[in-house]
Amino acid sequence: MANTSAVYARIDNELKENAESILAKLGITPSAAIQMLYSQIVLQNGMPFEAKLPYEKPIAWGALTPEEQAAEIQKGLDDVRNGNVIPFEEFKKQMKKADTL
Repeated sequence: MANTSAVYARIDNELKENAESILAKLGITPSAAIQMLYSQIVLQNGMPFEAKLPYEKPIAWGALTPEEQAAEIQKGLDDVRNGNVIPFEEFKKQMKKADTL
């Protein structure tokens, strides 16, 4: 038998069902998904995704530290370089829609 250990976790039933449905469509067992997650944690030397609380409301530019401002500018530059842009008219529509929320 392989040198393995069991991992036990309690998670919400609906979350488990939804995740396992997606994994089944991908042909991945829950055990394989956990193995993949753990492998990525080791490779990344941490969580393989950003784990932080989202801002609850937009933050004023002046409230950001210089490092946070630089990071936001870099995100915008990266989006442009990667082609993640929309026409200005579409942007205006999205802003109008956001104002109605």
